[in-house]
Amino acid sequence: MQPCLFGYSVMMPDQSTDINLKLHYTIVCEDIRLEVNHKLSLMGILYVIHAPQFPVTMLKLVVLNHWSGDGKFLSEVRILSPDRSQPIAVSPPSPFDVPENGFADNVTIFANVAFPAPGNYVLQTLVNSTLFAEQALTVSDGSGPEQVFSSEAIQ
Repeated sequence: MQPCLFGYSVMMPDQSTDINLKLHYTIVCEDIRLEVNHKLSLMGILYVIHAPQFPVTMLKLVVLNHWSGDGKFLSEVRILSPDRSQPIAVSPPSPFDVPENGFADNVTIFANVAFPAPGNYVLQTLVNSTLFAEQALTVSDGSGPEQVFSSEAIQ
């Protein structure tokens, strides 16, 4: 398990042994800015998306992946329905380069993401068209006890 703001992140078996790449964290937020000093500023970090009614549309949803390793890769991010039967949002492949002994941040921006109902949606990260990691993205209407996964790594 990898730390993340949603509580759990599952690294797919044998992915890190095939390529020299490690996903350190995934953060979902409402916006990201690149500052003058080349630092990222994250706004509206989300661990649960609360909505008063459904369907709900997020005008902007941003996924930040932080990597280390070495090499050139293609990243894709997708959000699936809770039963995994329908894609809610799918990014096109995005190239990123991790320098030797360095790191890279990959930012994926989705616009007008519609969630038809509350539930634990699935956020997947693919590398070179192969599933690399996934985690829950909880969308709640606030009417009942929501199942938010906790993490000991991030408190």
